[in-house]
Amino acid sequence: MATTDAGKETGRTLIYRHSLAVRLPHWVNVLCLTVLLMSGLQIFNAHPALYWGQYGADNDPSFISMEAVEEGSEAKGRTHIGSLAFDTTGVLGLSNVDGEATARGFPSWLTLPSYQDLSTGRRWHFFFAWLFVLNGLVYLVYGLASRHFRRDLAPGARELTLAHLGHEVVNHARLRFPKGQEARHYNTLQKLTYLVVIFLLLPLMVATGLTMSPGFNAVAPWLLDVFGGRQSARTLHFLTAFSLVAFVVVHVAMVILSGVFNNLRSMITGYYAIEQGDEQ
Repeated sequence: MATTDAGKETGRTLIYRHSLAVRLPHWVNVLCLTVLLMSGLQIFNAHPALYWGQYGADNDPSFISMEAVEEGSEAKGRTHIGSLAFDTTGVLGLSNVDGEATARGFPSWLTLPSYQDLSTGRRWHFFFAWLFVLNGLVYLVYGLASRHFRRDLAPGARELTLAHLGHEVVNHARLRFPKGQEARHYNTLQKLTYLVVIFLLLPLMVATGLTMSPGFNAVAPWLLDVFGGRQSARTLHFLTAFSLVAFVVVHVAMVILSGVFNNLRSMITGYYAIEQGDEQ
């Protein structure tokens, strides 16, 4: 992470925080993950239930499902998680499509395409999945070759102490963000989170996605054994995707709370502003 100063005459110090090789894959990922999520929900709607094991058929019990049920003369959306059932009418199980109540797992405004079309959803999903993988490989090669991962993301021994981590957790809970010299680099919570996303969640999402492909099963049948069957892989794929959604929600919230324009500028131009009064 370069820290070249620029713009001191403005009362701020501009540091070059993100290289082009970091910024470009970031925005490609934004596009890919958005399309993958929406097209993935379209695919999920073809059978809105999750199972554990190989088959998920012959009345095997699901542990998550969404359905439309009749209660008297009224249709309602019902979501099941284990033995629990929730009324989710209007959002999950039953939602409005062109003014009519329609049985579908996720609502039309969350799926791509908005109308029910499994084949089109799969085409969108597969195209952007491979774009996502290629983009990830480019970023991985850059991160290793430039020592970006080791220099910018690998936490030091002091950062991993309970005292330091506890201090950062308290500061984040109180919305106290790094200033001065500390703002030049990722904090420890950011480093650990990014490492988990890059080296655990994203590879897991790709691997479980490949496991669901009959064509890829012919090349690597051992993946079915690793994940306990195609239905287990589908479940892990779904849960991993929503773990990434949770990460994105928290990430965007932190971007907004810590200075949305400054953070966006740094991810567009590479330059991040530090007020000179904050320099230490």
